Amino acid sequence: MSSPVNVPVLVKRLPGNDDLPLPAYATSGAAGMDVVAAEDVDLAPGARHAVATGLAMAIPHGFEIQVRPRSGLALKHGVTVPNTPGTIDSDYRGELKVIMINLGQETFAIRRGDRIAQLVIAPVTRAGWVEVSELDDTERGTGGFGSTGGLSALPG
Repeated sequence: MSSPVNVPVLVKRLPGNDDLPLPAYATSGAAGMDVVAAEDVDLAPGARHAVATGLAMAIPHGFEIQVRPRSGLALKHGVTVPNTPGTIDSDYRGELKVIMINLGQETFAIRRGDRIAQLVIAPVTRAGWVEVSELDDTERGTGGFGSTGGLSALPG
């Protein structure tokens, strides 16, 4: 089953980037669109860089675009997106840049046209805070990190 509607997102190629493809789904079942680099970057181990894409966009109100890492880059090279998922808000009109970090042992070369991340469009639900003096009780209560279990090697 596919989404009943394609959400229209206005996209602008920034000057000098007419040769780069627009973000695209690699397969009919893909949730994320691949986005490519518009610049060459040699990312040293431990280094971070906001990689230019050469694109700006107008995301419809009520939606965001999430920036997510490519699993192959993360597994094979240790290169990922540190603020996963990154959020592009509907009112941002600047160039989309993907913050990347090299957690690997070798310098990683990013070249213009390389697929660097995935973009997922998602609806946004806004919260309306209601301040109260007490919260209801739950089975978990105030149990925090690790309180519901975890690795079998760890006690309860």
